[in-house]
Amino acid sequence: MRHRVKGRKLNRTESHRNALLRNLAASLLKHKRIKTTLAKAKELRSFVEPLITKAKKNDLHSRRMVLREIYEKDVVNELFSEIVPKISDRPGGYTRVVKLGNRNGDAAPMAILELVDYNDVVNKKEEKQKETRQAKAKAKKEAEKTEEANVIQESPAL
Repeated sequence: MRHRVKGRKLNRTESHRNALLRNLAASLLKHKRIKTTLAKAKELRSFVEPLITKAKKNDLHSRRMVLREIYEKDVVNELFSEIVPKISDRPGGYTRVVKLGNRNGDAAPMAILELVDYNDVVNKKEEKQKETRQAKAKAKKEAEKTEEANVIQESPAL
């Protein structure tokens, strides 16, 4: 029985699980959004949110406490310089888990874990991609119209 047992084992040893969570946390803070399994996303959420709360103090001790868990200094610098000022007024709930469905290979439930206030970063990328797709589609339609016009002009000449 699992009465009052906290956390998920994720079918790993303690050291492997800690390494996994540290690497996933670093990736989340670096890229602002990651795609992983649902169980890992839910477990990572409870790992990352206390780190962000500690980082909100923005002093040397809190920086060292975060560096105990995340070993990449550039990620920690980004957390303190970019992420914390953007979420300083939020009282918690810094991450969002979005369910995606099952993975094709092994039918594992997949999810996206993202920082809540960083949707605009992802949305800007998507908008740029959408604009380029629309420009390509417009150019393709114009090319088809010119081909149709050429075909129409050639047929009466016969």
